[in-house]
Amino acid sequence: MLEGLFVEKVLMHETIRPYPIEPQETSGLSVGSEMYYRYSLRESDYPTLIIIDPIYDGEKNVIKPGHYELALSDERDFLILIQSKKPIAIIPVFKIEEDESEKDRLNDPKYKRELKREAKEKKKVNEKRARKGMPPVQDYVHMEASIEYDPDGDFYLIKYQRGTIKAWGAIKK
Repeated sequence: MLEGLFVEKVLMHETIRPYPIEPQETSGLSVGSEMYYRYSLRESDYPTLIIIDPIYDGEKNVIKPGHYELALSDERDFLILIQSKKPIAIIPVFKIEEDESEKDRLNDPKYKRELKREAKEKKKVNEKRARKGMPPVQDYVHMEASIEYDPDGDFYLIKYQRGTIKAWGAIKK
């Protein structure tokens, strides 16, 4: 009886653990193979903006340092700063550009045929992936966001690019 109490006290002591109480690897599953890792939500459709220093405005409101998503409004008048799917700030856009060469390329008959062929191949691949329970293949869209401080004008310049659309906004300090 005394031996059983002694062994239990030694094994349950915080600093003395000859072996772990629970197995470290549960039932043969390795980390990252669970469903919530393999089939988690896809990444954002918006470029990520990294703010290093806090940004203050004239009314002493602050945008804290961190990672934010940057979205362009439907009317293309504003850039929306989003954190955890909640809008943090609305930034006016003063310049917007759209690449016209992409529109010309889409009207080219050879390019249209190539797109149809790629769409058929992609459809076959996505059907195979669906049979195995995998998500469909997504097209890559180039996304970029950056911020820089202009000491002459005392404002932050925010650059946004997603696909063929580029926009510039400013936050007055």
